[in-house]
Amino acid sequence: MKKIVIAFLIIATSLSFFLLDAQSTSSKQLKKDKQKLEREIKNTQELLNQTRKNKNASLEQIAVLRKQISNREDMVVALTDEITRLEDEMALNEKLSKSLDRKLAYMKDDYARVVYNAYKNRKLTNKITFIFSADNFSHMYQRAKYYRAFAKNVKSQVETIEATQKEIERKKIEIQEIKDAKSAIMSKEEANLANLEKTKREKDKLAASLKTKEKELSTQIKQKQQQQRKLDAAIQAAIQKEIAAANAKKAKSNKGKSTSTGKSGGNTSSKPVITMTPEEQKLSNTFAGNQGRLPWPVTKCSKLRGFGTYPHPDVPSVQIQNNGIDLLTEAGAPVRAVYQGEVVSVMDISGTKVVIIKHGEYMTVYQNLATITVKKGQNVTSKQNIGTVAKNNDTGTYILHFALLKMQTYLNPSSWLAQ
Repeated sequence: MKKIVIAFLIIATSLSFFLLDAQSTSSKQLKKDKQKLEREIKNTQELLNQTRKNKNASLEQIAVLRKQISNREDMVVALTDEITRLEDEMALNEKLSKSLDRKLAYMKDDYARVVYNAYKNRKLTNKITFIFSADNFSHMYQRAKYYRAFAKNVKSQVETIEATQKEIERKKIEIQEIKDAKSAIMSKEEANLANLEKTKREKDKLAASLKTKEKELSTQIKQKQQQQRKLDAAIQAAIQKEIAAANAKKAKSNKGKSTSTGKSGGNTSSKPVITMTPEEQKLSNTFAGNQGRLPWPVTKCSKLRGFGTYPHPDVPSVQIQNNGIDLLTEAGAPVRAVYQGEVVSVMDISGTKVVIIKHGEYMTVYQNLATITVKKGQNVTSKQNIGTVAKNNDTGTYILHFALLKMQTYLNPSSWLAQ
């Protein structure tokens, strides 16, 4: 019966180890997510400190505060999840430790019974006497074999008991380490909650001050929207020109041939269709296949304004129409190509420098550059530096406008960049 109980305890212990291993995998993902959030909070805090230096950057500052609040709220969730995981892990370890205690008690009891019986029958079990008192050689061999098996079994029991004792001690150390880790995370969560409340108060105070000059801000935002529409029109014209030039070039090279390469350039539809070589088509397909995995055009940034049409979060009377995303970054921040491709346009529109890179039928637009290190017709690789972000003289901030198009249709860049 005791052997059955011990076997059951061994199975239960093995199952607990399997559950611990599964928890370990989940723990690694939680840790990875938390580290990413910690980096974002640190980066956003640095950008926030930058915007605080200029009183004219109030809209940027409140946008960063909003992002920081979102990051800290996500961190609260992540820390709470980690505390829950640690509590589950600790409960499982304690259950495992109790199971090992019971297993050890059964083994010790069984071992004590064997030792007691051996002592009780010590006169009968004197090894030499017992073996040589056999009736014949065959019986003598069987008795010697029995003794070897008995001694091996006793030794195995002793080793198992010692191993189990060591495992119990290790589990006790693990439980204490988990308790310490939980305590440290709870302290971190308390600090994060305090910072979250502080950030919320700062945002509310700044939002209240903005309301007193809403009319002035409304005028400024509308002017910026008008400037952006002019830039978007110039960018669309440049892309349409590139499509027409590319199609004309390929049509000329294919003149006289019975078949053409890629998509037909003779489409009469109102929407232009780009003629692509097999290589360009392959690039276009691989670009599309990397949706959600593209690197960010700047490594340290905070998204101030998202894609689409929506009321301004701080001046609701103004409707925002954004064909890309606006990324607040640090002074001198390098701008990177998000994927390999060809630079098809380098423009300076009213003092605003713009680079357009073609990736098959997709285009990426990098606007508001101070310097440009590439030229038209140049092939670039993924993450290659193409310039630096320009300073906004009105607010003293550095904001990159990034857009992504398929032909001439704007797409939401956020859904294409790595999360």
